[in-house]
Order: sequence, then C-alpha cells, then structure tokens
Amino acid sequence: MLQEVIESKLQHSFEPAYLNVVNESYMHNVPAGSESHFKVVVVSDNFEGMRLIARHRQINQTLADELSNHIHALSIHAYTTKEWQEQQGIAPDSPMCLGGSK
Repeated sequence: MLQEVIESKLQHSFEPAYLNVVNESYMHNVPAGSESHFKVVVVSDNFEGMRLIARHRQINQTLADELSNHIHALSIHAYTTKEWQEQQGIAPDSPMCLGGSK
C-alpha cells in the first residue's frame, strides 16, 4: 500500500513528533481505491531554522520515487513542534477537486 510506504519513509527521514498521511484521492475524479493524491502533515524539530521551501524540498526528495511514479498530487504541511503547537495541532483542510479544468 502506497500510503504505508510514504509513512515509513517520512518516519525514517524526519523522526516526526507527529505524522499524518491522508489519502485524498477520493476527493478527485479517479477510480475508487486510488492512491494518487495525498496530504502529509509532518511535525519535526529537524525543520528548526529551515525555510518552508527547504522543508518541502526535503520531503519531495524523500518521496522522489513515489512522486515520479505513483503520486499525482502531494499537499505538504511541515512544521516544527513549536509551530504545530501554535497551530493548535490543526493543519488546513484541502479543497475539493474542481475537475482539473477550473
């Protein structure tokens, strides 16, 4: 299962205090059971002192094979523990798909 691979790679690379990998494929026009659209919330002190773009690059690098071969879209929310506490442990919801042409 692709979701488990993503979880394992992120866990190994970032040793997160909190990790949530959500398969959001159901929100898109794909066959039932697809694993093509994911949202990841990674809370790790490894991100301390890093700009947001650098955090996203590290996550993209960690999931490079999956992004090249399996994942159509990846929503990334990367926080330090302090930032996550300031967010009150809530990541933004992803919008519903508009069909790709809107």
